[in-house]
Amino acid sequence: MTPDAVGLAIVLIGGIVLLGKLLRAWWGVAQRLFLPASILAGFLALVLGPDVLGAAVGAVFGEEAALADGVFGETTLEVWETLPELLITVVFATLFLGHRIPSPRTIWERGGPQLSLGLTMGAGQYVLGIALTALVLTPMFGINPVAGAMIEIGFEGGHGTAAGLSGTFDAVGFPEGADLTLGMATVGIVGGILLGVALVNIGARTGRTEILDAATQHSADEQRGIFGRFERGAAATMTVRPSSIEPLTIHFAFVAVAILVGVVLLEGLQALEDATWGAQDVEVIEHVPLFPLAMVGGALVQLLIDRFDDRALVDRAMMMRIQGISLDVLIVAALATLSLDVIGEHLASFLALAAVGLAWNVLAFWFLAPRMIPIYPYERGLTDFGQSMGVTATGLILLRIVDPENTTPALESFGYKQLGFEPLLGGGLVTALSVPLIGAFGPWPLFAAMFVLLVVALVVGIGYFGRQQPLQATEDG
Repeated sequence: MTPDAVGLAIVLIGGIVLLGKLLRAWWGVAQRLFLPASILAGFLALVLGPDVLGAAVGAVFGEEAALADGVFGETTLEVWETLPELLITVVFATLFLGHRIPSPRTIWERGGPQLSLGLTMGAGQYVLGIALTALVLTPMFGINPVAGAMIEIGFEGGHGTAAGLSGTFDAVGFPEGADLTLGMATVGIVGGILLGVALVNIGARTGRTEILDAATQHSADEQRGIFGRFERGAAATMTVRPSSIEPLTIHFAFVAVAILVGVVLLEGLQALEDATWGAQDVEVIEHVPLFPLAMVGGALVQLLIDRFDDRALVDRAMMMRIQGISLDVLIVAALATLSLDVIGEHLASFLALAAVGLAWNVLAFWFLAPRMIPIYPYERGLTDFGQSMGVTATGLILLRIVDPENTTPALESFGYKQLGFEPLLGGGLVTALSVPLIGAFGPWPLFAAMFVLLVVALVVGIGYFGRQQPLQATEDG
């Protein structure tokens, strides 16, 4: 694989992303569903690839015909296959950078109710997925027990986490798990938008939403995903003078340091495993990917920044831009290389897990959010519902619909909740460990641990936060 081939593959992704954005701007269906341009671009690349266009041309004109392998060459697809596992590390390294780490008490008080709901949703996805797989799908269809983790990885983790774990799935003998989980992530994000918008409308019509009413309209610019000329602001803040170093460069350097800290942590844990239980051929850390440790590295670097950086050199908005481009390219590359054949081979198991995951998330939102969150339960619960179906962006899209001016404390509470949630689920340590744990010890130890977490989250959410007085001033202050 030559440098020119790698460069061409990356340039092609840029062109496809632009086409995806044009689709979002011109296609009414995509606007009404608020589908991200990266998802549209990824599906477009998938259609133009070997599994759709290539298969159709091959079936009609023969396997030697032009475009029988799709529009993109084999080398380009090989490059794209390597990108998700690299870029997910960048995404997670930036999660805490530029955001002052608050005290645990602040996280607990402001984000506790949503943290309880989020952990309930995530742990429930493991409990239901593992039970369904171990008791029904593996005996009936022979699918690997590791498939029990696919709901949480695909729904909570999203495309980035699913793609980032591809090497881990290979290592435990379930290589098709990567494509199945990417498919699950697609079901989650599309289902999150469709069901989320439906729940928004139900809430507005029944009076459950406290800000939005049924007559609320979104501007054409909002639906196209662009800012109007008089709405535009700075994408980030210049914290250093370009004459000394480019501001984007210094932020990239902080991300690189966070990743290097993650590398050191991962290698240290792997060395510890080799010296202890690894000597008995029990390998768990060996199959853990880098990205959750890069997230820990980012948090450690941010703690040092909080302590020593009195000039505020790290801008959170700039970190969000780095995270955003990494995630967009990651999603396009992951969807473009998705294997539809693998999903077809395990279609019954895939559909069963997807249906259970969708049903659980809707029921948890509808019945548990009002019992766990004392004020603005619909707005705040809907944000957690969106995240539990796809990615954080899905939750924020739904929040933007029900609370367009950030009148409620939902956004602030959701941000605090993420500080306690992301290190565990949604691509955190539990998500990363779930596949190697099932591969090494079978499904039931992880099932037991997630069942305990589910019970604890329910008890704390309903028994503690749900009984608090809904003091508006306390929550907003």
